[in-house]
Amino acid sequence: MDLSPLGVRAAAGSLRPSDGVVLHHSWTDEGVVIAPAANGAHLLHLSVALCVLNDTYREARRLDVAVDGVAVEVDGGFDDEWRSTGIQYAVTVDSPSSTEDVARLNEVVDEIAEIPRAIRAGARVERRP
Repeated sequence: MDLSPLGVRAAAGSLRPSDGVVLHHSWTDEGVVIAPAANGAHLLHLSVALCVLNDTYREARRLDVAVDGVAVEVDGGFDDEWRSTGIQYAVTVDSPSSTEDVARLNEVVDEIAEIPRAIRAGARVERRP
């Protein structure tokens, strides 16, 4: 996935790069590397990336799918009034498991990942007085 200037990447395990911001991660000892994280659009996209990454590790354990590394790239755009025009993501899973098992894992994660589900459903955002 070619990322726009608003695109982000989160990666852990064998797919973790050496540069970027390192976040503590419950599923790996070395943490997750994210990049970039310079503005609100990046953080919106990173919320999707981190949720999908975390859920991939969690569901892999539940489904007994071995995972050595996960990388999630998320991108999206905004119109002239800064309304989202949509968010897309791609997942790379480094796994000795079968391609069928990894495909099933990705399907399960897409169904249950909380942040993508919340964004898909829409939410009111209001400033409190």
